[in-house]
Amino acid sequence: MARRTQPALPSRETLSQKRRRTRQLIKRLKAAHPDARCSLNYSNPLELLVATVLSAQCTDERVNRVTESLFKKYRTANDFAGAPPGELEAAIKSTGFYRNKAKALRSCCAELVAQYGGEVPSNMAVLVQLPGIGRKTANVILGNAYDVAEGIVVDTHVRRVAGRLGLTKHTDPDKIEQELLQLVPRKDWIIIGHLLILHGRRICVSRAPKCRVCPVNDLCPFAKGLAASTPT
Repeated sequence: MARRTQPALPSRETLSQKRRRTRQLIKRLKAAHPDARCSLNYSNPLELLVATVLSAQCTDERVNRVTESLFKKYRTANDFAGAPPGELEAAIKSTGFYRNKAKALRSCCAELVAQYGGEVPSNMAVLVQLPGIGRKTANVILGNAYDVAEGIVVDTHVRRVAGRLGLTKHTDPDKIEQELLQLVPRKDWIIIGHLLILHGRRICVSRAPKCRVCPVNDLCPFAKGLAASTPT
C-alpha cells in the first residue's frame, strides 16, 4: 500500500543545523501563536510566585479562579506566612495537593519576610534557594515579572513538544532546559516557553496531536513519522 512521504529531515543533524531549524520553528510558532504569554493572572512578583506554586498538577484556568479571591485576602508575603492553620489550605484546596502547597507557600513567604523584606528576589541563584521554588518556578518569575532571561521554562507541554520536534531526547526537565539553551537564541528564552506551552495545548496535544494542521509539521520528525506511516 502506498505511503505518504515528505522531504526528509537530516537523519543526523549537526548542532548548527538544529539551531537553524530551531530558529525556523520559533519564527513560525510566533506567527501561529501571537498571543503566547503567561496565562496565570498576577499583578506583582509575589502573586506570580504564589500562582506558579499553585499551578503544579493543576490547570492555569482553575488557579486563576482561586487566586481571584485569594489575592484579595492575602496581599503580602507576611499575610501568607502568617495564615492560620487550615485557612490557607481551605482557600487553595481545589488546586490539589493543597497541604503541600500551603506548607511551601508559608515557608517560602516566611523566608521572604525574614531575608528580603517581603520582596521576591530577581536573581536565579537566590530564588531556587527558597522553600518550594525550583528552576521552573524561578524561570516563570524572572521571565514574566522581571523580564529577565536566565533560563527556559520546562513543563509537561514543553517536554512533550520539544521531544516531538526533535529538540531533545531527554525526559528530565533540567537536561531538557540545558539542551534548549544551546539551541534557542537568548532573546527568545522567555517567549519559547510560552510558544511551546500554547502549541502543546492547541495543536501538539498529548493523545491526538493535530499534525495535519500544524504550522511546523514539515520541520517536525514526529509529524513526518506519522505521515510516512499513514496509508494514502
